[in-house]
Amino acid sequence: MPQIEERKGIGRTVAIVLLVVFTVIYLFPLFYVVNTSFRPWAQIKEYPPKLMFEPSIGSYIRIFTARTGFPPNDQPTQAEVEEMEWYERIVYKGTNEQIVRMGDLPKRYMNSLVIVLLSTGITIILGTLAAYGFSRFKVKGKDDWLFFILSTRMIPPVVVVIPVFLLYRNIGLNDTHIGLILLYTAFNVSFAVWVMKGFLDEIPIEYEEAAMVDGYSRFEAFRKIVLPQAVTGIAATAVFCFIFAWNEYAFAFLLTRNTAQTVPAWLPYQMGVLGYDWGAAAAGSVLFLIPAMVFTILLRKHLVRGISFGAVRK
Repeated sequence: MPQIEERKGIGRTVAIVLLVVFTVIYLFPLFYVVNTSFRPWAQIKEYPPKLMFEPSIGSYIRIFTARTGFPPNDQPTQAEVEEMEWYERIVYKGTNEQIVRMGDLPKRYMNSLVIVLLSTGITIILGTLAAYGFSRFKVKGKDDWLFFILSTRMIPPVVVVIPVFLLYRNIGLNDTHIGLILLYTAFNVSFAVWVMKGFLDEIPIEYEEAAMVDGYSRFEAFRKIVLPQAVTGIAATAVFCFIFAWNEYAFAFLLTRNTAQTVPAWLPYQMGVLGYDWGAAAAGSVLFLIPAMVFTILLRKHLVRGISFGAVRK
């Protein structure tokens, strides 16, 4: 017995060490991006990079602003530098630039939030209703329809982006919010149907039959009996649909220019007086991660199935 316990202890230790190692490897890119976002401009391209440095929020100020360089013969005096606003002084000391206006990040951020939240909401509604129909009713050619729905998810976006661009140009949906909302919904609804059908299949149909015997209509049984039990699946599906739409680049890049441009399509083009601004790009990437993290955290308690989910079996 002592030998068995000793082996179990060694096994747990090895498992913990491996878990820590893989976690560090997995999180290193995130650490590197966050680290770069707080590095002063002069130290971002240093080689070898210094582990210790004085953190600066200059990259975050630059990502929120539009800037231009001071003319060589019109550099500000020390007195003028002291009279600058604190954020202007940080930018000037880092890159010798002056802030001319607020940048485009807030607008692009709002575009992403509006487009992704609306498309996710519509996807969940359509996906849940379609999944309920496939789960509860005898649909002629159900397997063929389900495979057809799934096949739309197999198409790489680059294959259809040109036809979609031509179609959108002809009907006036280029660079519009509704255009991206419809497109993201169309690509995510197949995923939502398949995931939600799996969850709905595990909810015993006897619950609905008992409710309808008591006088509920089919819709009332769906709304009051099925939906509360399917909230776990809805939350999990919503998180994945949100992340897919939030990270989408190809359609946003080719179908938008200004009005409806999202963060992924705008972020790679961060140029400054001194060239590509890696610090601002890193700061924008960190800010870009926050909504997906917040959305996932808010729904975290639903992501792991409850112990009572599908407890009653046929």
